[in-house]
Amino acid sequence: MLSRRLLLASLTSCGLALSVAAPTAAHAQDKVIKVGTLKLIHGITPYFYDKFTPAGYKIEVIPFETPTDGKNAVVTKSVDFGTYGLAAATLGAAAGEPVVIVAPTCNGGMAIVVGKRSGISSFKELKGKRVGILPGSTQEAVFNDRLQSEGMTIKDVKSVRVSFSEMAGALERGDIDAYVGAEPGPSISVTRGVGQVLEFPYSTPTGKVNMVMTTHADTVKQDPALTKVFLDIHRKASEYAMAHRAELVQMAGAKLGFPADVANLAADNVELTWKIDEDWIKRSKYYGALMLERKQIRKLPDYSSFIVTSLNPQ
Repeated sequence: MLSRRLLLASLTSCGLALSVAAPTAAHAQDKVIKVGTLKLIHGITPYFYDKFTPAGYKIEVIPFETPTDGKNAVVTKSVDFGTYGLAAATLGAAAGEPVVIVAPTCNGGMAIVVGKRSGISSFKELKGKRVGILPGSTQEAVFNDRLQSEGMTIKDVKSVRVSFSEMAGALERGDIDAYVGAEPGPSISVTRGVGQVLEFPYSTPTGKVNMVMTTHADTVKQDPALTKVFLDIHRKASEYAMAHRAELVQMAGAKLGFPADVANLAADNVELTWKIDEDWIKRSKYYGALMLERKQIRKLPDYSSFIVTSLNPQ
């Protein structure tokens, strides 16, 4: 009798153990999609992916400080997908690195900011001033285009290398007179009362084109099904975040540490997007030609493979 009781207890324990372990095993089988993004409000879309991730998949968001860091993570397959500026993606593809664009992520998010007491009231008055710029960024290329349109060159300003996250602080300390920044830097400077927006530099043929979603070329070739699943998540998350302003502001606070007033102002300058259309491709190609003219790249990327349109949601 005792042996029978022990046997029943043992079987019951095993059954309980299996019932507890089963969900864990199933969870462990989820396909983890690693997504790299920048610590900027226009890189916030990946934080909304969980809402639209289908069963069998799990999103892991990995933040990066610079566009180059994000691009390198894609090239080395440290992440499955990565979003950063068009400039970094173009630099990589032009150099023969296996990085491809599968979707836009954000248009806008840029601003030229000057010190509130700098006395600078027009673009031409930037001449001779210390301007914070992040080399290799979309902002750098757009700023160069604006200089040309005003009959100026980068030699007309005193270019100072500053990362996006440090620009607002550098302006407040007086280390620079102006900067070509990315949100939320401009909104931080404005809300603190130490800076003002000289202009949003969208008057060039590049327009508002800025952030792109990229992946390794192997991913598109070897796992197009995964790319399609991911792009559907990206589309839904982009549309949701744009339609729910309060949640966008809240997410910026929770994930990026932005005060509500800063996030709300920055959101005015951000257009989260996902669709590749002819106008976007035209502007992106112009941007590449601009980089070639500026000798930032030695040759243009092969756009037939660099911008992947076949998997983009319709």
